Amino acid sequence: MRKMTILLSCTLLWAGTFKALCQESIDSSRLVRLMTFNIYHGETMKGDFDLDLIAGVIREADPDLVALQEVDFRTKRARNMDLVNELGNRTGLLPLFGRAMYFDGGEYGEGILSKYSFLSSRNHALPAGEGKEPRSALEVRVIIGSGDTIAFVGTHFDHTGEVDRIEQATRVREILEGIDLPVVLAGDLNARPGSRTMEILFSGLRPSSGNMAPTIPSDGPRAKIDYILYGPPERWRVLESRVICDSVASDHCAVLSVLELLPAGQ
Repeated sequence: MRKMTILLSCTLLWAGTFKALCQESIDSSRLVRLMTFNIYHGETMKGDFDLDLIAGVIREADPDLVALQEVDFRTKRARNMDLVNELGNRTGLLPLFGRAMYFDGGEYGEGILSKYSFLSSRNHALPAGEGKEPRSALEVRVIIGSGDTIAFVGTHFDHTGEVDRIEQATRVREILEGIDLPVVLAGDLNARPGSRTMEILFSGLRPSSGNMAPTIPSDGPRAKIDYILYGPPERWRVLESRVICDSVASDHCAVLSVLELLPAGQ
């Protein structure tokens, strides 16, 4: 892949989504466009299944890696469709599904879409209370344009209680601590920025959004529960982070962040 050098001027100022990077050259091969999107099992806010609309939100953002939540695999409610594969076909991205539970004649869990081929993948079961929906964290490792390997983990935490989310956050931290690579965690964490759940994750990871812009509901966001987090902090620099709201495609807004992977030891 041909490398390009981008020169950023001081006219690009921090305004909640951008950081000022005055006259610094950036190697485009080290940039990664990351997205998280809860797709509400493929059903739009009109009550139909318009996967072209959902795919359009993703295509317009032009991400390299996408973490998808509330993904159905051949369930009756999703008309026996493999949603992540359908979205992969519509976006031109490589799809991967990770089951969290069996549901409605099929399966339900996480999805990842990628411009890169997968070096490896692993689906981690997360703790869940008795009678609660099982949850998982889907991990992939990819080689980006610079030749560096990174880990990308998508997840969806429990929506019913802080106790379960704390246990899930603790387990995810353990998983990430076992990954000896630059890592990005993305997903619907069902937790506000000041919660104990997020304190656990913020102790080792940094949020890509400095202003913690709200992400739900999509027709008038009032709460922040969807995140892109990165670590170790010294290996990444945030160039852009924004919330993308389509009030029909899903009940959640998507989050897009552009991160630069810094060389080790810099």
